[in-house]
Amino acid sequence: MYYASIGVLSIIIHSILNYDAMKNPRGEERTEAHERYRFFLYSISAYYIADILWGVFYETRIVPLSYFDTVMYFLTIGFTVYFWMRFVVAFLRQDSLFNKIIIYSGVLIMLLQIIFLIINLFVPIMFRFAPDGQYLPARPRYICLALQIVVFAFLTVYCLIVTFKVTSYTKQKYHAVCFSSLFMLTFIILQTAYPLMPFYSVGCLIATCIIHAFIEIGVKLEYSKKLGSVREIAYKDPLTNVKNVNAYAEIKDELDEKIKRNKIRELGLIVFDLNDLKAINDSKGHEEGDEALKEASNLICNVFKHSPVYRIGGDEFCTILEGIDFDNREVLLNDFNKSVDRNLDYGGPVVSAGMGLYVSGVDMKYDDVFKRADKKMYARKGDLKKRKN
Repeated sequence: MYYASIGVLSIIIHSILNYDAMKNPRGEERTEAHERYRFFLYSISAYYIADILWGVFYETRIVPLSYFDTVMYFLTIGFTVYFWMRFVVAFLRQDSLFNKIIIYSGVLIMLLQIIFLIINLFVPIMFRFAPDGQYLPARPRYICLALQIVVFAFLTVYCLIVTFKVTSYTKQKYHAVCFSSLFMLTFIILQTAYPLMPFYSVGCLIATCIIHAFIEIGVKLEYSKKLGSVREIAYKDPLTNVKNVNAYAEIKDELDEKIKRNKIRELGLIVFDLNDLKAINDSKGHEEGDEALKEASNLICNVFKHSPVYRIGGDEFCTILEGIDFDNREVLLNDFNKSVDRNLDYGGPVVSAGMGLYVSGVDMKYDDVFKRADKKMYARKGDLKKRKN
């Protein structure tokens, strides 16, 4: 029963691995590729069952049942190849010529299997059983296998070539089809050479494992992208496109935790406030006020290019200095203030700024640093108002 045991092992692994892919729960959104993959998995399941039964019937020399099951065996192979080609087309989303070659190849192999099996009922051109129950394959069987070898070789080479022309997620898809086709090609050749060995089952199992692994990775990547997009929307200020109060609250919590655990060696932040926003809104309208906020945000971002900027209130912003911005903080703040001074004289956003630096052993939380920066910002605001008047 060694032959059947390979099929039993294959269908167990296949069922466990692809349970979620084969079921179709209500309300779950599936792509065309997922649907076609599901049909392919069903056809593989049917093939495994036929292969297991063939091993049982053949070893017990029950010729009528062996004959019937051999017909089912070849039929399931034909449908498996057909559904595999349909899945590949939907999975890769390739050009029309590639689609036609692959789909027509799958249809041809399936139809030939059916035609040969129908003829075989009257004339044993594909296989027969000797009086003692021995299985004797004939030439058309090898023709069908040879066609599969050609098609899987084409898929392997084509996808390998394409991987050098594409990048990222698309490259992974072509790798998946390339390597799964390569394993199928290898084990079909072995099955052709050794017709009484279950090499085809092993090839199907490895190929589906490769595709399953890729689909799982692909689903996770897509989920991560969607999650990242949702997170970006939730953490971005829609008016100025800088980070919003939600993102600011999160980074504050992270920094408080680091300060509490004495994990911070250096921390610098600058608090900004757009002067006279209320006066702009009252005299010129909220649209002008919004434009002033955008200009203020752009001014901050253009100077502190390597640090995250947060809009933390109606007219308030904050940047937490990172990298070279932290190293050059005094120079950058001085440049920023000079720009504001010019705007005060010649027109443009007037933004007050104050910087605070973390002092180890003194500051117990983030707000201790923020308060010093805020105090300096208000001192700068007072100076600017005096100059304006």
